[in-house]
Amino acid sequence: MKPFIDKDFLLPGECAVRLYHEAAAGEPVFDYHCHLKAEDIALDRRFSNLAVLWLGENRYGDHYKWRAMRANGIDEELVSGNADPYDRFMAWAATVPALLGNPLYHWTHLELQRYFDIYEPLSPASAPAIWKAANEKLEKESGLSVCGILKKFRVYALGTTDDPADSLEWHRKLRTEGKTETMVLPSFRPDNVINIEKPGFPQYITRLGKAAGRNIDSFEDLLLVLKERVDFFDREGCCSSDHGLEYIPWPAGVTVPGKPDEAAWEDEAGRIFAAALAGKAPGAAEGELWKSKILTCLAGFYAEKGWAMQLHLSAIRDVNSRAAGLLGSDTGHDAVHDYSVSAKLSAFLDYCNSRDALPKTILYSLNLKDFYPLASIMGCFQGNASSGGRALPGKMQLGSSWWFLDHIDGMEAQMRILANTGLLSRFIGMLTDSRSFLSYPRHEYFRRILCRILGAWMEEGEIPADYEMVKAMVRDISFGNAKNYFLNKGSYSKI
Repeated sequence: MKPFIDKDFLLPGECAVRLYHEAAAGEPVFDYHCHLKAEDIALDRRFSNLAVLWLGENRYGDHYKWRAMRANGIDEELVSGNADPYDRFMAWAATVPALLGNPLYHWTHLELQRYFDIYEPLSPASAPAIWKAANEKLEKESGLSVCGILKKFRVYALGTTDDPADSLEWHRKLRTEGKTETMVLPSFRPDNVINIEKPGFPQYITRLGKAAGRNIDSFEDLLLVLKERVDFFDREGCCSSDHGLEYIPWPAGVTVPGKPDEAAWEDEAGRIFAAALAGKAPGAAEGELWKSKILTCLAGFYAEKGWAMQLHLSAIRDVNSRAAGLLGSDTGHDAVHDYSVSAKLSAFLDYCNSRDALPKTILYSLNLKDFYPLASIMGCFQGNASSGGRALPGKMQLGSSWWFLDHIDGMEAQMRILANTGLLSRFIGMLTDSRSFLSYPRHEYFRRILCRILGAWMEEGEIPADYEMVKAMVRDISFGNAKNYFLNKGSYSKI
């Protein structure tokens, strides 16, 4: 029987052990998508206790844990509310033993080990001593401030999630004041522009105009402002956009290889926008037409900058409307969508590509059924024939298993499908997608699973026992591919 989370955790054979310890373990982290706050990094925040770090505060926190606690019958005030921090911690400690089989069980104990040198499993019995020991370290050790954590885990770069109207003042402070060696890169998240049907859309457009110093009275004004905000984000170091979508929008009746009527499409988008500014919410078909037009325009802006476009698909939001109304969005009431992904995604990518306006693109899905369609579709847009004579290795990416899929089964499925249909060696690897500075062991978790797969292939003779070749691949997937993919903006090489 193997010990629980020892140095060879998840590494079943000699090949996996060597690959992890000799190649993966020492690589820096490029956490290209997360929800950490640049302000916390710029202020080098110190957290007062383990409950705040693990569970968050003021309705902002780890909704993975919140969902688990609700399933365990924990009162909401202890889950996401402002109850006494020790009581909240004890409620989490009472939930952890019920999590066997859930990745949260592994992550919790990896975090206790890597941050606090605590190797005892968390339970109601062990919790008081763990609370005391962890909080003493948080208070006294310089390595557990925010910047200390980033240094400890060799975080080379991280990508925050930022609205187009944001000032990015904290990112600027980080660049000019040098609090951390980690590159803190803004990411352009224009969901508030795309989601025209949401309440408050006219007020948001006013806010966006103020950020740009312009009035936005027409569709043409909006496109000008969005282009200027992309330029601004680019000057501030941005190298990627991010979009949270149930599915890729596309005008009704327009399929591959057909193209929309450009003039009519733009005129209709302008009409829908004017009506929304006047307080008239669009119908479903109007909303989809609007979203498709805005998304294609934005894709062109990203392509000009050499940014990566991240498309997070198949999340259905705020399913429990009563809970979302009481607690707000992003509080653990979202789920996996089962929308058919192929036709509209193909049409969208084909349209952008036909205009030489298809940026580097990462396709994520919350639904495991989408991985094969995504992997096969993206393969149609790799290479110089699909990008105006330009070539970039791994331009189209099957995104890492994300959210409800960032467990062993999900990560293995994603990597095996990518290997079966494309080039696993060009994969840009893991992201935390997290709101917690304690989440960096998730990169270790991913790397162990990667080495577990490759090591098994070596053991079975499915790939050569050429350690130098395979270790180079492990290093690339762990760090090098992401660094090159995001930081080499616009560096398409000619063939």
